[in-house]
Amino acid sequence: MKCPHCGHAEDKVVDSRTIKEGEAIRRRRECLECRQRFTTYEYVEKTPLTVVKRDGRREPFDRQKLIDGMMTACRKRPVSVGQIESIADQVERDMSEYASTEVSSLEIGERVMEKLKEIDEVSYVRFASVYRKFEDTSEFHKVLKGLSTKNKGQA
Repeated sequence: MKCPHCGHAEDKVVDSRTIKEGEAIRRRRECLECRQRFTTYEYVEKTPLTVVKRDGRREPFDRQKLIDGMMTACRKRPVSVGQIESIADQVERDMSEYASTEVSSLEIGERVMEKLKEIDEVSYVRFASVYRKFEDTSEFHKVLKGLSTKNKGQA
């Protein structure tokens, strides 16, 4: 590993630990030349995931695009960035494990809605309105009625 401070190619590992639920390793390294410390991360190289859009187009899975959509739905709601990133991690992991190399945008959207529904119903409705392309208020009423029925059953 090349030192980011002096460019020397030799270092020693000072500390290692797993992160992201065992999906990665974080290593603290010390340059043998300048003695500066730096951090590296190791991940298993995954086969790239392709998203099949509603119109049939294919594009690479973009985790940041997924996070941006959830951030918009969760704006001014009691949902933390950590929770949003956790959902993105779960969805990405699920899609990589259960799909081959292609996954439909519909599957991704459904998974995100399931997770948002558990955390914050308002964010769920916001995300659903964009994802399902609500055309009028009757579609909002259907979703809200489903939520109130669920809540009455739990009371």
